[in-house]
Amino acid sequence: MKQISQVFSMFIARAITLSALSLALFAPVQTYAQATPQVKMAYAKCAHCLSMAMVPGLAKGVEIEAINFTSGNDALTALVSKSVDIAQVTYLHFVTGLDKGMDLVAISGQVNGGSELLVAKEMVLEANDWAGLKKIITDYKAQGKQFRIAASRGNAQDLHMRGEMLKNGINPTKDVQFVNIPNPADHQAALQRGEVELIGTVEPFASQIRLNGVGKHFNFPYDQAAGKLTNLIVTRSDVIKEKPEAVKQTVAAVVMLVDQLNKDKQAWVDSIVKGTGLDKNIATEALKNAYPDYNMYRAATLAIADMMRELKYISRDVTADIDKNMNYTFLTAVTGKTPKELGY
Repeated sequence: MKQISQVFSMFIARAITLSALSLALFAPVQTYAQATPQVKMAYAKCAHCLSMAMVPGLAKGVEIEAINFTSGNDALTALVSKSVDIAQVTYLHFVTGLDKGMDLVAISGQVNGGSELLVAKEMVLEANDWAGLKKIITDYKAQGKQFRIAASRGNAQDLHMRGEMLKNGINPTKDVQFVNIPNPADHQAALQRGEVELIGTVEPFASQIRLNGVGKHFNFPYDQAAGKLTNLIVTRSDVIKEKPEAVKQTVAAVVMLVDQLNKDKQAWVDSIVKGTGLDKNIATEALKNAYPDYNMYRAATLAIADMMRELKYISRDVTADIDKNMNYTFLTAVTGKTPKELGY
């Protein structure tokens, strides 16, 4: 009986030792998994947006799942519904969201530009001939026809187009018929079928239209309050509170992306080809109209908000909201620059 007791005691001791050893071996792995924050990041399908697919590969200290959406509107919806933690949207989305009381915090710029106005190839109109365009619009009215202009309502290109037209004496809500085509990939077909006379679109679809001979360049709509400003990286206040290190490391990856895009555009071209299925020549052409920049421009954002009020995009003064929700903390920590140097 004593011998059986000794054997049983030895068995228990060995089991405890093996259990402790297993816990010791597993603990570092478990701790590591808990120490690596994870975020979901949304981005849109356009030339300057698709480079965001490269961000997860540049990230350190954070695991990023990048999710591609058709448009910035969809990316914004995913963010405010808490399906994702961070989103690449536009200055227009940011201002519109603040007007609606959404919890949005801008944390970085990304790429600007990407807008172009194109007319049907058969239209007798030279580039930047606004007087000629106004005459054509007047002639259409005299014939009892509407001059039709298409864009994806709510994106940066829509805002650039409307601001440019208003500045050149064309009221986009009264003088022409606006046609909303949500997916910019459908813009070429609409122009080709003669459903619209002019289109305000985004790269690489603008280059696709030109290089395929469907339409011709009329204007780069950057002579308005928004200038060339397009993309912003935004998050929510609860994400900043719960995952500050993840937000910081995501911004660091975006800064690395911008630096990389400024040095070498080949990977950018590849991301466009992969994301859209378009030809490499179209992707390369598109990047002539895109400008990597991680700065956030506060004064220009206020001017954009004023223009958006004039265009009836927003209903109130969001100046205080912009001041409160443009957070330079992460850009400052990552770059070592002051908010003023970063566009404040």
